Amino acid sequence: MIWKREISLEELNAMGEGTLVSHLGIVFTEIGVDSLVAEMPVDSRTRQPFGLLHGGASATLAETLGSMAGYLTTKTGQSVVGTELNATHHRPVFEGKVRGVCRAIHPGRQSQCWEIIIYDADGRRSCTSRLSVMIMGEAVNS
Repeated sequence: MIWKREISLEELNAMGEGTLVSHLGIVFTEIGVDSLVAEMPVDSRTRQPFGLLHGGASATLAETLGSMAGYLTTKTGQSVVGTELNATHHRPVFEGKVRGVCRAIHPGRQSQCWEIIIYDADGRRSCTSRLSVMIMGEAVNS
């Protein structure tokens, strides 16, 4: 297990209340041994004007997952900030929910890199993202 913080799904979801996370309907559904999973609806909040999932909504799901995964690997007094996000969109999604699965590429002590794969309701990859974060707070060597 790579997580250093103990937190329940309920607590994790409560952290997003009143933020963009809750506004877009993002819900964390699983804290795995080495992965973090969340879902997001494809609806009027997350579609672009042409009726498909907005790339910015996919990027928000990816950044939410990667940032929270980074946070879960830190100690009390530390936090994470995103430094780079990229997203490659593979196929459109028009309805249902998408599911993001986040895994560490490099879970370092000062910087981290996360891969987030977003799947449509049929389990097809719709987006691949990579998020880099920097660890902030107390000395990371302590």
